[in-house]
Amino acid sequence: MSEPAVRETAVYTHGHHESVLRSHTWRTAANSAAYLVGELRPGMRVLDIGCGPGTITADLAELVADGDGGGGGGHVTGVDLASDVVAQARAHAEQRGVDNVRFAVADVNALEFDDDSFDVVHAHQVLQHLGDPVGALREMRRVCRPGGIVAVRDSDYAAFAWYPAVPALDAWSALYRSVARANGGEPDAGRRLQSWARAAGFTDVTPGAGLWCFATPQDRAWWSGLWADRTTASQYGRIAVDGGHATPEELAAIAEGWRAWGAHEDAWFLVPHGELLCRA
Repeated sequence: MSEPAVRETAVYTHGHHESVLRSHTWRTAANSAAYLVGELRPGMRVLDIGCGPGTITADLAELVADGDGGGGGGHVTGVDLASDVVAQARAHAEQRGVDNVRFAVADVNALEFDDDSFDVVHAHQVLQHLGDPVGALREMRRVCRPGGIVAVRDSDYAAFAWYPAVPALDAWSALYRSVARANGGEPDAGRRLQSWARAAGFTDVTPGAGLWCFATPQDRAWWSGLWADRTTASQYGRIAVDGGHATPEELAAIAEGWRAWGAHEDAWFLVPHGELLCRA
């Protein structure tokens, strides 16, 4: 597949700094696509949109492969708009020995696949970063066969909850949502998924919700550390400063607040997601 002519209007808020990939490589089908796993069968053709470093994609490929561990049976295509991340995903699958998967650079707004090409089209944490999520869902529906499944999952930043109260995290929440919306996305996408799917023409929709919870000492240290680093070192931090949303000093204070929260022995953080299974 050739490099796509990019049609996406929104700016990807996170970028691909190490602190971002630290989070993305943690994701698996079990912790990020459990609502879809029960629908998968050997022999299915799956499209994974916004595949990132490919950890979920490789899991999906193993789930639709023949049970003998071979490369036959089902097949997964993982696509992302960032070519360097696609290269990482390809390397990850090769390292795991997953051979019923391929990767390509693609724009969800204009997928270079024929109509009815896939049994399942999956997108995790993608719609929140798009300028036209309804249009993207229409495109996902186009490449999904009749009776197939379009599965989407997105977090809802306004519904994040944490303890104990740390003023710097309140500032972080307001800042992140401001930056994401200035970039053309919708950080509170989880609660909007069903409305977007209906607007895209889906009539058979199964809505649900899923959670990530970070409360063990190890999870707290990991979650707070990656967000502290992301705030000061990633594309998100640069956009926040360049766009006039925050000063470097304010970002440093937020990062310190993240570390202080993570060091608290009673710290707890909840990330809710909206989830949809849409029959094409």
